[in-house]
Amino acid sequence: MENINLKDLLSTGKTDILFNSAKPFARLMMYYNCAMLEIKTKLDVLNNEMSLENDRNPFESITCRLKSPKSIFEKLQRKGYEISEESIEKNLNDVAGIRVICSFPEDIYKLAIKLCAQDDIRLIDEKDYIKNPKPNGYRSLHLILEVPIFLSSEKRMVRVEVQFRTIAMNFWASLEHKLKYKKNITENAEEISEELRICAEEIDRLDLKMQAIHNKINSNRSAKK
Repeated sequence: MENINLKDLLSTGKTDILFNSAKPFARLMMYYNCAMLEIKTKLDVLNNEMSLENDRNPFESITCRLKSPKSIFEKLQRKGYEISEESIEKNLNDVAGIRVICSFPEDIYKLAIKLCAQDDIRLIDEKDYIKNPKPNGYRSLHLILEVPIFLSSEKRMVRVEVQFRTIAMNFWASLEHKLKYKKNITENAEEISEELRICAEEIDRLDLKMQAIHNKINSNRSAKK
């Protein structure tokens, strides 16, 4: 099965089985998994360090995922890219993904700055949907990072997408996805989209209000010391 040509998957419905049985593809997924774990470890270390400095953890949770073979295949096909391992590395930045859920917007930027400042991390791209939300109201900070992984015979640079959201942003994004896309809504679609956008703005105001309250509490603590 090692010599499977990824183009052959176009005519099959068993992409997961064939992808996973193709050794070049399986090795590539191993690279992405290792890079994802490298970034996660860095974030966990920052979380521990910053919790000592600030007496609280800067993020609430962290999740990792690798794109499924089917999703990778469909995205290559949709974008018109060649179906090959080389094309995946060259054209897809989100094969490995990490989502970091923070309590407050300020935590997002503090974590992102500290992570990108590490000398073995290379920032490839940044999309700040917090300061510049998508038209539908979606908010998140997306970073494409390149990190080295050290194999038995080489050092390899691999890309990982890291998404930072507050609890409120993640709540909105999860429900928006379920409500709008999982149900294939056709009736009242524009009305629902507008209601979701308004909800996103309300959640953003809540985030900023909670951040202000948090800062006020911290100021009071500092004044008493």
